[in-house]
Amino acid sequence: MSDTTHKADWGTRRKGDTFVVHFSGAWVNTSPKPSVDTLHRDIEAESALKTLHLEAEHLTNWDSTLLVAVRQLCVWSEARGILTSLDGMPDGVQNLIELSRAVPENKQSDEDSPDDFLSNMGERSLAAYRGLNGYFDFLGLLCIDLFAFLRGRGRVRAKDFLLLLQATGAQAVPIVSLLSFLTGLIIAFIGVIQLQKFAADIYVADLVGLAVTRELGAVMTGVIMAGRTGAAFAAQIGSMQVNEEVDALTTFGISPMQFLVVPRVWALVLMMPLLCGCANFVAILGGMVVAVTISDVSVLQYCHQVQAAVGLNDLAVGIFKSGIFGLIIALAGCYRGLNCGRDASSVGLAATSAVVTSITWIVIADAIFAVMFQILGI
Repeated sequence: MSDTTHKADWGTRRKGDTFVVHFSGAWVNTSPKPSVDTLHRDIEAESALKTLHLEAEHLTNWDSTLLVAVRQLCVWSEARGILTSLDGMPDGVQNLIELSRAVPENKQSDEDSPDDFLSNMGERSLAAYRGLNGYFDFLGLLCIDLFAFLRGRGRVRAKDFLLLLQATGAQAVPIVSLLSFLTGLIIAFIGVIQLQKFAADIYVADLVGLAVTRELGAVMTGVIMAGRTGAAFAAQIGSMQVNEEVDALTTFGISPMQFLVVPRVWALVLMMPLLCGCANFVAILGGMVVAVTISDVSVLQYCHQVQAAVGLNDLAVGIFKSGIFGLIIALAGCYRGLNCGRDASSVGLAATSAVVTSITWIVIADAIFAVMFQILGI
């Protein structure tokens, strides 16, 4: 209950180089309070002050009103080089004022930020170095935990791993099949229109079969899974980071890398080749629909031509690349999730960054593989 019978007041006196302010009465929101400007003038009238001592032996009641007054006095005196002592204040006031001081004020202004070319380049170089160092730390820890998983020492729940296999595999089949079918249909349509000029409609099977099995099947599956599963990994782990669930796992002695990252990496690496095989079949089927519909190629001719044009090495190339793409997607999604901030917007940024990083590295890896396989004659 607020005691408003005593007016909020203070008394002042000087003791050597210390200026003492004694609070008394009820410092609550409903009671009248003296002006802080008067106290400021009294302090400024004194010379050679080193310490401002605040005490409250005759304080009857207080709330946030007293905290605001004390905080203002502390800021005002310290800005003038006068130390503030709170030893005579109640414990609650001291604790809350110390808590308010624990949060540093943002004193950086636009003038402090580097605006010249060399400073900007230096800041960006340092940021790139820190990011690269973080990637290598992540990859090193992942390799250690992957080897532990292979030796049977990984802490992965079988039920969670099966659910991840279902989420990254079976549940992704409809969207992968739909887009792959449309991709094969579009490639066949463009090819038939051009090949009909030379009466070479049958070679649309070669075009679709080779393009899909060697390149587009793996790339399209990778892009789809980057937007679907890579973003989901980043959002899931990022949400756990925001809710401090990752910190809780660490507190319980459970490695977040083993519990969150390793099963997701294995699940996506195992499921990507299967999804790529499904995408190859469905895309070739889409090409057959167009070839049979708008040209003189029969279903049997189309199948024989695909069988003759596409070899096992072509299938193996696409399957191999899809496994590497799955590794890239899982790494990008998990890394962005673990390095997510502590607010909701950071989760969205992590998911977006995971998708962009995955697609970028998929294209780079595909270009490297194309050159490498050409040199090796595969």
